[in-house]
Amino acid sequence: MSDYIADLSGPDAAPIESLDQLIEHFERGAKPRDRFRIGTEYEKIAVDRETGAAIPFSGERGVESVLRGLADRFGWEPQEEAGRIIALSRPGGEITLEPGGQIELSGRACETLHEAQVELDEHVHEVTVVAEPLGIEFLGLGIQPYSRLEDIEWVPKKRYRIMAPYMEKVGTLGHRMMKQTATVQVNLDYHCEADALRKMRISTGLAPVLNAIFANSAVCDGRPSGWLSYRGQIWTDTDPDRCGMLPFVFSDQAGFEDYVDWALDAPMYFVKRGADYHDLTGIPFRRFWREGARGLHATVGDFALHLSTLFPETRLKTYIELRMADSQPPESMLALSAISKGILYEDDCMEGAWDLVKGWSFEERVDVLHRTFREGFRAAAKRHTIGDLARELVDIAAEGLRRQGRRNDRGDTEEIYLDSVRERVTSGVTLAERFLMEWERNAASEDTRWLMDYAAYTNPAA
Repeated sequence: MSDYIADLSGPDAAPIESLDQLIEHFERGAKPRDRFRIGTEYEKIAVDRETGAAIPFSGERGVESVLRGLADRFGWEPQEEAGRIIALSRPGGEITLEPGGQIELSGRACETLHEAQVELDEHVHEVTVVAEPLGIEFLGLGIQPYSRLEDIEWVPKKRYRIMAPYMEKVGTLGHRMMKQTATVQVNLDYHCEADALRKMRISTGLAPVLNAIFANSAVCDGRPSGWLSYRGQIWTDTDPDRCGMLPFVFSDQAGFEDYVDWALDAPMYFVKRGADYHDLTGIPFRRFWREGARGLHATVGDFALHLSTLFPETRLKTYIELRMADSQPPESMLALSAISKGILYEDDCMEGAWDLVKGWSFEERVDVLHRTFREGFRAAAKRHTIGDLARELVDIAAEGLRRQGRRNDRGDTEEIYLDSVRERVTSGVTLAERFLMEWERNAASEDTRWLMDYAAYTNPAA
């Protein structure tokens, strides 16, 4: 959940006088195809090596100490609130914190997945080097497996102090989303309005298939949750006004104005003036624009910040963000990016992927997605299973990456980043099911070394 920073010297600073300004915000994101890039955001769960419990934010063996170590050893610049380190930055990247101390790298926009792999390897090296002497491990899971909500310290960010009470009013699982879950997200470019909505339509339509491929959050609160992607299920009861599938994206006539209209009617969390957040929870942005609130009046930058607090399966900013995957072990972290790049940056592959899911009604899409959270590849989707569709989708993505022909120094195309998920879809066994098997084998043991052996990051330079 990276913080949006408004450009106060440009269009962001302008007061909103017409709907056209908000549509233009998205139009400014359009790029020629030869400037398309891909960015990946990686969240990870930090735990105590001896117990598997979430580490606190505070203290000598806490998240803040990890951030301080990264700043001291690897040239990251600390960002503080009220004297506490809550983020890091350096040219080309940013490290931020989710509310429960999950550490997120917002990677730079890369021309190839090979560049992204170098960036990811560097990040994993840095965090494991800093964490090792502190007795901290990072788990390649989509949810904290042991620690309960009340045992996880809130990160002391001002925005979370506003969001947390509001989430309790609009759903029952928002705090779980904030403090226990972790995801991997992919950011993609578009060249025009029609291209943006086409990519949103296809990626949203593929949400059940992608969720199954990356399902990896089966154990929570020290026991099986009953879901293969409990992270996905949690989002269904977080906040219905800002989460889920967006019906309008499935219309061929959908455009930026439809997304603007939806965002304007979504309730706000806050606006930011300088370093201060102003609580505007529950006020639809449309009312804030027209009437103001608490002596404040809406700017384009306020709208851009509001967009970053909306959480549909596929989100539109000045780029497209796919949000339907559980966090992964490092060897699979780039697989969602590989599938997305192979499909959504090749016109024929986009059509092939859309053919897999285009025949569903909106109600069927929602039903299949919710069943996929529990059933994974076994979920039925008309005449097929999600597993059948997942195998075809990976093949289509592989063809797209072969056509793009971007090779590393060894001559490999970006298809290599599909290897881990190709094995998954061929076997029909999700990561979540593999983890459940390990969990059951070790359920009677109080020794968590098996968890570290199974799920902990290893230093790629070791």
